[in-house]
Amino acid sequence: MLPVKIIEELIKESANNDEAIQMERYMKNHFKFFGARAPVVKGIFKKLITDYTIHPDELKEIVTHLWKKDEREYQTIAILFLNRYQKWLKEEDIGLIEYCITNKSWWDSVDSIAPNAFGYYLKAYPQHKPEIIEKWLSSNNLWLQRSILLYQLKYKKDTDVSILFDSILRLKDSKEFFSRRQLDGHYGSIQKQIHKKL
Repeated sequence: MLPVKIIEELIKESANNDEAIQMERYMKNHFKFFGARAPVVKGIFKKLITDYTIHPDELKEIVTHLWKKDEREYQTIAILFLNRYQKWLKEEDIGLIEYCITNKSWWDSVDSIAPNAFGYYLKAYPQHKPEIIEKWLSSNNLWLQRSILLYQLKYKKDTDVSILFDSILRLKDSKEFFSRRQLDGHYGSIQKQIHKKL
């Protein structure tokens, strides 16, 4: 079992106030930071999964606990857990995925969860795919809509082009969606996948 207090202690030990100020400024002060850069956070995660045995039933508790914390490094660790152990996701865990996408949402979290844990979920439980896609596209939530466009990024030859085309057409008039960094370059990746299919 992994004590969540250990996660908190390791992250706090890595605090760097100068880095924190820069990171908060870069993220437009949407989140607080301890000042641990990505390589440091990944190192903490590696230590955790090396030193402790993680059980499938712990995943939801760990992710939810970390997501409620203020500092962004906690959500980064939560995403690493969620994506690494995505094969542990149960059918009902779409609620956990949606929670992480719609709470403390920003490009860094959504763009990591969508093509990994969420993409895996829709492959593992295809019976729910039509309902989820329709619900999220119709939600008027930028992050849920964005996730629908991104979830197939790692599907390669299994990409469903019809879903991509339909999703893009339905969202093309959303000025908020397409004006904000053009999907951070992911739109280009989507186009490449479409061309490979044609």
